[in-house]
Amino acid sequence: MGRRERLWRDDDPTTHGPQAAAPVICPLCERPIPRGSKSSLHHLTPKLKGGTHRGTVRLHQVCHSAIHARYSEAEIARRLADVEALRADPELAKFVAWVRTKPDDFYAPTRMTRDRRAGKRKD
Repeated sequence: MGRRERLWRDDDPTTHGPQAAAPVICPLCERPIPRGSKSSLHHLTPKLKGGTHRGTVRLHQVCHSAIHARYSEAEIARRLADVEALRADPELAKFVAWVRTKPDDFYAPTRMTRDRRAGKRKD
């Protein structure tokens, strides 16, 4: 094995360079977000309600979809504009307890809740 080959071997952490970055943790369900799994940025204050340049957090796509399936942009801006408020919400707490039993890369399409769909029809 030549010197150049030894310097760039992927399986040798002592010669391969910096260690892999620590996995990102979803702040809602507190599970790691594996590389390549579905995830998205969640604006803590929705962009439509003035949150364009405010804080964002990376969430599993299933966690992000669960928030928007249950609550309108106005309600998120009014009472769920931080991670602690999201975790403390009873509806989302049930979801979080359920999703924590799933693998870290779990994804399932999420539908809008019946209550939210009924509210949209009235508008």
